[in-house]
Amino acid sequence: MNFIWREKLFKYMLQLIIGIFILAVSTFIAWYEGSAIIDNSLEWKYSTPFTELFNIDITNGRDISQLDYFVYSAKFQPLFPTIMMVCVLYILSVIGYYLIKRNPKWAIGFWGLTGCVCILLSGLIFNSPTIGGRIFFGMTFISGILSMAITVIVWLRNSKHYLIVKTKSL
Repeated sequence: MNFIWREKLFKYMLQLIIGIFILAVSTFIAWYEGSAIIDNSLEWKYSTPFTELFNIDITNGRDISQLDYFVYSAKFQPLFPTIMMVCVLYILSVIGYYLIKRNPKWAIGFWGLTGCVCILLSGLIFNSPTIGGRIFFGMTFISGILSMAITVIVWLRNSKHYLIVKTKSL
């Protein structure tokens, strides 16, 4: 019995490790691709929300926040930022699936929170004129809807199980 539990836990851990590794590699590549903003002064006004958030005046490319590299990369070279997003969603899915198996009440909160965050993020990038923005909008919106659907399914399954148990005990 203990061996089976360890084997299942190993499968989850292996998936998480692979997901985190791919996330790290794609993050590094997206960061490198986004560093091209240093040389593109025309985009400084439109692709540096973190630098503006930190109230930093940009006089040269070195003043730009490292986080804005990801914004620039997502807007104009969205392959690796998309892979980053897919990895984050995959890692969250593995954790969510594990929670469904262990404690369905936690799974309801986890998937509900994930769905709300994804839908809120999609609202922030709803009207983006770039292809990368449209890709991210679609991914976050669809992921949010799927997360909310999983929340409802797990909740219905729990309430159905609760009603069956309650009815049998009467």
